Amino acid sequence: MHPVNVVAASISSSLKSVADVNPTFMRTDEKADALLALADAESRVAELRLRVMAAAGDVAEGEGFRSIATWLAHHGHVRRGDAAADLRLATALDRQRLTLARAVREGQVSIAQARVIAAAVDELPSRVGADVIEAAEVRLVELAADHDPTDLARLGRRILEVVDPDRFEDEEARRLAEAEKHAQERQRLRIRALGDGTSRISAIVPDATAARLATYLHAFTNPRLADGAVRSNAAQDDTGNDRDADEQTGFGVQVSHPRRMAEAFAQLLEALDPKRLPIHGGDATNVTVTITLDALRDGIGTATLDNGVPGDGFDTLTAAQARRLACNAKIIPAVLGTDSEVLDLGRASRLFSKAQRRALALRDQTCRAEGCDIPGTWSEAHHLVPWSQGGATDLDNAALLCSHHHHRAHDPGYDTSRMANGDLRFHRRR
Repeated sequence: MHPVNVVAASISSSLKSVADVNPTFMRTDEKADALLALADAESRVAELRLRVMAAAGDVAEGEGFRSIATWLAHHGHVRRGDAAADLRLATALDRQRLTLARAVREGQVSIAQARVIAAAVDELPSRVGADVIEAAEVRLVELAADHDPTDLARLGRRILEVVDPDRFEDEEARRLAEAEKHAQERQRLRIRALGDGTSRISAIVPDATAARLATYLHAFTNPRLADGAVRSNAAQDDTGNDRDADEQTGFGVQVSHPRRMAEAFAQLLEALDPKRLPIHGGDATNVTVTITLDALRDGIGTATLDNGVPGDGFDTLTAAQARRLACNAKIIPAVLGTDSEVLDLGRASRLFSKAQRRALALRDQTCRAEGCDIPGTWSEAHHLVPWSQGGATDLDNAALLCSHHHHRAHDPGYDTSRMANGDLRFHRRR
């Protein structure tokens, strides 16, 4: 029997001998020693397997498989992608990265580190020369003694700066230019309505675009207040408009970061000034909500959403949501009578001026909901008599509400009453 088979059988037999052993009863120092020793053994076994894979092309040919990776995926019940990645690394260690291969065999470099090092060296352009590429491989192997795969990946991206600093700047500029060109050619964005009230947005964009979007969204997800008060301030535009974001139920409870980012994305879109967008279809870019007069008053029923792009799938929403959208300066409500004639095509702007917003801050100081002390600078200007029902945009018809209570003011499940001191009291409808 070949020595490799003997070792494989020995390993299997040794593992069976401890199959029923419970590690719970090991001493702390024994557990620590075992973890490090097993990690080292696992890496060495993986290296041996990769060595066999690099020489096992005849196995795949003997059974008609395209490669040993597909053969192993089939017989070993592993993912095809994992097997293909193993074969690429095995080929690199066998034919190109000989220094790295020796370090892995001797236990100086783990398989995870080897993948990172091989990828970093492969990214170096051939024009830098074989001697520079070999020097980069050697240096990364040395760095593996003190750095985990994550750190090695970061160091690998700038390894040329270490081994050939004179050439680094030119190569880095060329690499960035190529990366930007690649990003421009590859960028995609798709929006698909799922039919359940949500839509899936998937995108591949240049890093600069993603960084800018992330910066904008983080401005809406300030973690200083758990109940979202800071986000309520960020949700306003620079005119202090009375704006409602899509309903958020995460105030006062723990909300996941992805959900906060989604809420922030909605707020970012609402903060956009349509006057600064390109002319769309001969008119300013806007979204029109069509709703009957009774539904607008009562908040019961449905409305039609029209963004001017047929077939997008964004066509219906509740009347309650339409009422909230009608409170937003970026939405045009088209109110219909009993015979569906247009009674009123609302304005695309309904603004509290900056001066009015400052006056409200001086007058109200805080959110005017009963018992709420969220600062006025973190609150939103709210129409006491809704704008959709003819309410005026003036100080007598305005009050500052934090985002939490602003949503309550537009929630059909709550009634609002004005207290003697001007504060608003909310009652859940029964």
